[in-house]
Amino acid sequence: MGKVHLYGENRLSRTPALYIPSRMDMDTLLVLVEAMGGTGSVTFLVGHHFLPEVAMVDYMERESSLIRFDFAGKDSRGLRERIRGEFAAGRSVLFVPGTPVRHASCVSDVPEPVMEFFSALHIAPVPVFVGFYRDGFERVMADEPEYDRAVVEVCAKLAPGPMAAEGVLDAWLQASSYYFSHQPQVETSLARMLVESMRKYSHVRLEEGADDTSMEYGKLLGVAMAMARWISKNVKERRVGVLMPPSKGGIIADLACFLAGVVPVNINYTSSESGFESIRRQSGIKRFITTRPFKEKMSLFPWPENKKMIYMEDVFNQIGTARLATWVAFAKFAPMSMVSRVFALDKYHGHDEAVLLFTSGSSGVPKGVSLSHRMLVGQLMQLQCKMFMPVGSAVLACLPIFHSFGLAVCALMPLAYGLTMVTYPSPLDAKRLNELVVKHKCRMIATTPTFARSMMRRANKDTFKSVGHFMVGAEKLQKPVEDEFFEKCGIHLMEGYGLTEASPVVACCMRVIGPKPGMPYFMPEYKFGSVGQLLPGHAVRITDPDDDNVRLPITKPGMLWIKGVNIFQGYIGREDLNKEILKDGWLKTGDLASVDLNGILSIGGRRSRFSKIGGEMVPHEVVEQSIESCITKPEGFSGRPVIIMGVVDAKKGEALVLLSAVHHSKLTDALAKIKEDLVAQGLPRLWCPREIVPVERIPMLPTGKTDLKSCQMLANEALGLPV
Repeated sequence: MGKVHLYGENRLSRTPALYIPSRMDMDTLLVLVEAMGGTGSVTFLVGHHFLPEVAMVDYMERESSLIRFDFAGKDSRGLRERIRGEFAAGRSVLFVPGTPVRHASCVSDVPEPVMEFFSALHIAPVPVFVGFYRDGFERVMADEPEYDRAVVEVCAKLAPGPMAAEGVLDAWLQASSYYFSHQPQVETSLARMLVESMRKYSHVRLEEGADDTSMEYGKLLGVAMAMARWISKNVKERRVGVLMPPSKGGIIADLACFLAGVVPVNINYTSSESGFESIRRQSGIKRFITTRPFKEKMSLFPWPENKKMIYMEDVFNQIGTARLATWVAFAKFAPMSMVSRVFALDKYHGHDEAVLLFTSGSSGVPKGVSLSHRMLVGQLMQLQCKMFMPVGSAVLACLPIFHSFGLAVCALMPLAYGLTMVTYPSPLDAKRLNELVVKHKCRMIATTPTFARSMMRRANKDTFKSVGHFMVGAEKLQKPVEDEFFEKCGIHLMEGYGLTEASPVVACCMRVIGPKPGMPYFMPEYKFGSVGQLLPGHAVRITDPDDDNVRLPITKPGMLWIKGVNIFQGYIGREDLNKEILKDGWLKTGDLASVDLNGILSIGGRRSRFSKIGGEMVPHEVVEQSIESCITKPEGFSGRPVIIMGVVDAKKGEALVLLSAVHHSKLTDALAKIKEDLVAQGLPRLWCPREIVPVERIPMLPTGKTDLKSCQMLANEALGLPV
């Protein structure tokens, strides 16, 4: 039992109490029972249809008294009286959960119906967090019995009442966040993590979709090492700009920076001149890595003067073919101790900056987000807990590496876990992307709903038959898109949620889970309108949208705050903003959300995407989805058809304006029809748009997000309001 570590023993109640663990196996059970005073002080509680493993049941029946109960029943009063009777006899009651049908790495094994039952008991519970962890980087938050160490933390006793279950889940999530963040692996440098993995999986390939070439990870690492040595000798600054698409060159450039101890600043190569100048000024970068062919292709970008450019082809010409071959051999065969010494792999780690990205600027000026080594290593560990795929499984990598989702999920995750990376420089070429999915039998696609819709239009029922996980994020997945995708392609789009400031993934759904014969209890990954379960190691806090100091139960919609190893420490040079959004390690996301008792996160939308009309909060996304469900789109139309924007209104504070790419004539009639349809769907008249503004298309950013800043400008200009 040396691998079980007990914490919070001083919180064990001096008087009998009800203990609710998040999960349990035999080893953790024995440790907890001993700390509670032995079996003579404990009565066990299990569910009739939710039994632990046979050996545990045998032990409980043999060593102590055992209450079996049907949590699907309604007799909370009967169970409450039995528990009170045990208390009167001087015995605590320890609930021992079974193992429900579930995906790996859930925060608990206690499904929502059981949690709700505990609230109905009106007995003050003592939450007990139990976490199983493994050494190394794969499946760090393990499932019994495949773990190297277990944590058992007795949390503070809660008040009884109808919100007790929310309090129990909240305690588990906070403990989970703490212990995941304190796993020793998170202090590893990103460079070391990637080097060790790429040597281990040196045979796995990067497949270049632009020209159908490929390169083994072992060779890729060697080429990056050669360039890293060049950077170490020729670049004196701590940061260097990288202007490259998702490609072999882009991956090599970032890897070379990691190995050289230089921070890559992955820059949006579709930025305006003012946006690019803002990035240069904020980051202080003076040198930029790219290639001449890419520079020529992106001729409209405000490129820096030539003397500040580092052209990768020139670097490799200087190094020479023979020297490159030597570095490839070194990457594959040199002892790891020598590799570590040559590249000082542990010089930067932990909270040291690893990558600098800038937010999309969809609602304002781009902000610099410094991603540390521990943030990215922690995020990769979190992703692997949920997205585990066999070595060599193909991932479509078409999102730009200046996009946090593209960098972490499409680029770094394959390198870290031996997955085939299928690159393509643009997420817009749906026809070619579909061809690559079929050719390489891609198992995972990560993109945005806008790009997914475009791929669907050019797909047939067999295009995605190899795909097990089709993840979408960065913008809200609309129900019509989800339904049409499943009807045409037979695959569920799985929506996730993240922020650049969170490295970026906070929650995702990997598959639809349901009960099995003989096991009615299950931990669902998905429910309609949600973004899936929280990734391991996340805690959440919900506050009143208008008052950060007013805490709400986590199941009640409100302002979402998150905490975890992957959360950043603030925007560069923006202490004014940092004071508003960061408090004691908690990040204020700006999104309205709630978490159900299964740990599933539902996003209500950006706080900025609500309008306060006549004192009532009106969600733009709900109105948009309702309008899209009843309008007719022209045949062959692709892209987003409508978007709601809020504008200043003298009488009601704000008014809604509909930007439409499908309404260009008879606007008065169209608006009347929309209002009629919205009211028929049960929406208040207050939620109906005041005007329609016809546009050629809804402005979009290269990342697939809606360009909210441009949309607001269009709405204001059309109504003669200040821009």
